[in-house]
Amino acid sequence: MSHSKLFFITGVSSGFGRALAEEALKAGHRVAGTLRNQQAKEEFDTIAPGRSFGHIHDVTDFAGISALAEAIESETGPVDILVNNAGYGHEGIMEESPLSEALHQFDVNVFGAVAVIKAFLPYFRARRRGHILNITSMGGFITMPGISYYCGSKFALQGISETLTKELKPFNIAVTAIQPGSFRTDWAGRSMVRSPRNIPDYDDTFGPIRDTREKRSGHQPGDPLKAAAAILSLIDSPAPPASLLLGSDAVTYVREKLLQMNADIDAWETLSRSTDG
Repeated sequence: MSHSKLFFITGVSSGFGRALAEEALKAGHRVAGTLRNQQAKEEFDTIAPGRSFGHIHDVTDFAGISALAEAIESETGPVDILVNNAGYGHEGIMEESPLSEALHQFDVNVFGAVAVIKAFLPYFRARRRGHILNITSMGGFITMPGISYYCGSKFALQGISETLTKELKPFNIAVTAIQPGSFRTDWAGRSMVRSPRNIPDYDDTFGPIRDTREKRSGHQPGDPLKAAAAILSLIDSPAPPASLLLGSDAVTYVREKLLQMNADIDAWETLSRSTDG
């Protein structure tokens, strides 16, 4: 095992964030994590006293993250691994889903992560080391009906993450987008925001999809603890990947899309090339 590292993980109350925090603590690391209320903070502090540090912070409090980063760096120590995990899923046919839901989805899933990265980057860059892990999704590359806002937010974070990989390489800072498939987290259950249905035209296509997603919640193939172990294995890699798929479903769906993309490129290549001057 590598020497003990300090993790900063957003959203450690449940799901991937909780699983990763627990596995990192079991492996002897220290974890500072964000939660949204005092009770959750106190509970997190007791997991591994002196090594688990809860901080009350909502990722949409963009202005407050710099002070939190400064406090952790000065009081707890230099952060080695930054994990942008906080996020949620919005489900709804786009035509039925208010614009306000899109704005909030991006505030949490994209701009919250960007604000956190910007707060910690000066420290990482000064030290010429660090690893940033952004939890995106297979939905940051493939799409499914009824989650346009969610996929849009994860596509955005995926693009930002991949660009950062190139920008930060000269400073010995690694950036990895973690792209999970379907896992047994609260994503499709308690954590999901569902816009109400109001356009009958979509009943036949979307009704069964929503029902299936709700019924599968808690029965997905992915094990969050195994995902956490996979993520932990990355931190010792001398050359971590820019993206890592987690789950056999993610691998299958992404490969299918790549095949379709290649077929489309081939089919339309003449037209695509016709625009050069």
